[in-house]
Amino acid sequence: MKGFNEYGLVYSDGYAETMNEKVLPALAEKRKAIDVTGKDGTKLYASRYDAENPKGTVFIIHGFTENAEKFSELTYSLLENGWSVVAYDQRGHGKSGRDMGINDLSLTHVDKFTDYTDDLLQVTEAVKDLPKPWMIFGHSMGGAVTVMFLENHPGMFDKAVLCAPMIAPRRGGLPMWLSKLICGGARLLGIGKMRIFISKPWDGPEEFETSCATSRERFDWYDALKVKTEEYHNNGSTYSWTMEAISVTKKLLAKGMPEKVTIPVRLYTAKDDNQVFPEAQERIVARMPNAKRITVPGSKHEIYRSTDEVFFPWWQDILAFLEA
Repeated sequence: MKGFNEYGLVYSDGYAETMNEKVLPALAEKRKAIDVTGKDGTKLYASRYDAENPKGTVFIIHGFTENAEKFSELTYSLLENGWSVVAYDQRGHGKSGRDMGINDLSLTHVDKFTDYTDDLLQVTEAVKDLPKPWMIFGHSMGGAVTVMFLENHPGMFDKAVLCAPMIAPRRGGLPMWLSKLICGGARLLGIGKMRIFISKPWDGPEEFETSCATSRERFDWYDALKVKTEEYHNNGSTYSWTMEAISVTKKLLAKGMPEKVTIPVRLYTAKDDNQVFPEAQERIVARMPNAKRITVPGSKHEIYRSTDEVFFPWWQDILAFLEA
């Protein structure tokens, strides 16, 4: 079966053709650029998509080494279901600005994790006219950004969806103390912006078998887009980004912080996730007054790039949650 299902999602059969000939042109026609600049002057590549007779607005916050365009299928579906959308490339990612001294577009850096939440606040300030209720969807690192934002800015959003959120990232087998020692030492030596030793520069197409996706069609479509778009070559981190990532767990789970998130939250755990720890997801949900965690069978870290049989019911559940 080709084309779209009833929720505006793309069937795997003829996936690339449908995305390139229908989804991307439709989004390009709807896209309006948002002028957003971070507190330090970093320019963000941000977009808004206004639905006809909107039910509200959904903000999409992508994950580590990703970008807003990777979520084009979700953006299209939300528009088809009556939701306006805000999506942007987080600093150091995609078409947004890089920190001074970062010349390798495949290298991902941040000085402080709160830079991400400060940027999100700037985005919300730039789209105050968009209709409410405001919902937020955060994937992986974007999920951590979302939680930190909700903890520190209660009342801004009405509901939140967390897709395999990075409450606690896996560390490539290194113990926490050693990871902190290495990354903290690099910062003290003034080389925090250097690529961490376990990472290599982007060197071409990825391999599906070792990816975080289970849908070959969705993987192939985005990998082809990534190959031809230099700004999308993010694939590794600096010592500073890694230090911030492994330190975020303590901040997110600090005394009294999860309890501040009183809005309805759905946290989706990928059954076969090898990027983040599900135990930390369970811990944070247990402390949020109105949150529920759901494990998605047959999924890897990028649940939104699952096979139709997994992806379609999952996304239908999210749409129902947003509209409830």
